[in-house]
Amino acid sequence: MDYLGWDQVEAGAVLPSFDEVKGDIALLKQAERDYAPTNSYTASVADWRVFKPVFNRDLCIDCQNCWVFCPDTAIIAVDKKMVGIDYEHCKGCGVCVDVCPTNQKSLLMFDENEDNDRALQNWPEKIKKEK
Repeated sequence: MDYLGWDQVEAGAVLPSFDEVKGDIALLKQAERDYAPTNSYTASVADWRVFKPVFNRDLCIDCQNCWVFCPDTAIIAVDKKMVGIDYEHCKGCGVCVDVCPTNQKSLLMFDENEDNDRALQNWPEKIKKEK
């Protein structure tokens, strides 16, 4: 398939997300869907990320706010439980961190080159409210 550049696609053109839709696609997990070559799911779009979110499972309450608000569907959830971040599609916008309601947050932004295990070891303490 020959790909067009963004400035070569006609205004109003439709790029299909799936080659063939069988049943209710919404019920399938992302990895199980039959994506078309024109779908961005098949390509890494995170090359320009400077900061990345790191997920701390011990603090997560599985509220799904990050999953709902992520503009790139880069939050991986299984059976309504957050299990991680798809770093191939996360652009590092930080929306997931902004909408995390817990105090101490279960998602925080770290430098792109920070090792995730090291980030978890350096997780900041809970912020105490002043009376």
